[in-house]
Amino acid sequence: MPEELDQFSVASVYAELLSRAPENKMEPRMAPMFEAMDLLGEPNRSAPVIHITGTNGKTSTARMIEAGLMAHDIRVGRYTSPHLSSVTERICLDGQPVEDETFVRIWDEVRPFISMVDAGLAERGEVPLTYFECVTILAFAVFADAPVDVMVLEVGLGGITDATNVADGSVSVVTPISLDHTDLLGDDERDIALEKAGIIKEHGFLISAAQVPAAADVLLAEAQEKNVPFRFEGVEFGVESRVPGVGGQQLTVSGLAGRYPEILLPLHGAHQAENFAVAVAALEAFIGGGTQELNIEHLRLAAENVTAPGRLETLRTGPSIIVDAAHNPAGIEASAQALKESFGLSRLVLVVGILQDKDAREMLTSLYKEYEGLVEDICFTQSTSPRAIPAGQLGTLALDVGYAEEDIYVTERLDDAIDWAVGRADQADPGLIGGVLITGSVTVVGEARTLLGAPEPA
Repeated sequence: MPEELDQFSVASVYAELLSRAPENKMEPRMAPMFEAMDLLGEPNRSAPVIHITGTNGKTSTARMIEAGLMAHDIRVGRYTSPHLSSVTERICLDGQPVEDETFVRIWDEVRPFISMVDAGLAERGEVPLTYFECVTILAFAVFADAPVDVMVLEVGLGGITDATNVADGSVSVVTPISLDHTDLLGDDERDIALEKAGIIKEHGFLISAAQVPAAADVLLAEAQEKNVPFRFEGVEFGVESRVPGVGGQQLTVSGLAGRYPEILLPLHGAHQAENFAVAVAALEAFIGGGTQELNIEHLRLAAENVTAPGRLETLRTGPSIIVDAAHNPAGIEASAQALKESFGLSRLVLVVGILQDKDAREMLTSLYKEYEGLVEDICFTQSTSPRAIPAGQLGTLALDVGYAEEDIYVTERLDDAIDWAVGRADQADPGLIGGVLITGSVTVVGEARTLLGAPEPA
């Protein structure tokens, strides 16, 4: 199929998907997904599953698990969201986005069955299958068609009624739980954990990052009720030591079955080290039931090959332009600590765009506190997403948070925002090292990557 036709066809499928209820309007239901799976011959059961939920670090952890499986010669299908550049990034085979031709072919094959489910929903007066439900159906069908040896699935939202939860995880992974999507998941960590604990299944294995006590109690109770083994970071496994360096950090990880020294991870921050420890425990649980030590050379190879596009990713130097997809207060705090630890900047200009379903006030408060003394200028902008908070509204909110009016620049155009920020960073006093951080949402980071000519994520 010619390249031009591939691109057009993927764009056409994407347009079809976007005509449905959007990603932030997920329906709290499971029956239509099970119906679709039955019609398609249960592709959700075509391979064992490592299922990942949590608030922050899900995609990075999924990529780390994927790299570890591939280093052990296991064929992997990885499903993550959202995407930075192309919808095909969400569905990966052995670390690469599904080929355009396959994406379109499988969509054509599943479309009639999706229409059948939609017809039944219409008869019951219910909303048709949503964008996320359809992409999830497509992912299962792609993985069954490949076929893959294991599916690594990232939950879209919550757990109990997330579309991915038609799969039964052999290993259920929970990354750190914090406050996000409180309008849908609950007002505190306990309520959010109750939703996310829905991916823990009988005959599975729970691997959890360190959690606040309220969330840990919920996960522990669910694992005990389902009679599944459970292991928590900080108790049975974790990061023994880490040394930040140029281009990443060196780790020693204590796993469930082994100790893994001198791991070179090309990602920044304590949070990524902790994500890697969780990934190691998940690999041990999946490959050897938590009792078999991983091959250290395989693990080192996996770590070296891990990428995390849009996560403290440097796109240009002189001045440094860094993008980070942190989109809630906890994410901002983790990335800020990592940036201050690893990048050696003495002056930072922020470019910030936030989506409407986020707690913008708390995010701006976190930015203000974390970068105090380092940031003098901040630009508020917006992505082209219809969910983007208007730049002017963010600017007004920033005044309430404590930013000085003379330090604020507002523009709706991201290219203008980047140009302004680079100009301000270049004006740093002699002896100061200036840089630009673009953050606040995956959409603004994805569009910045495109504007700055970054390669499409693999």
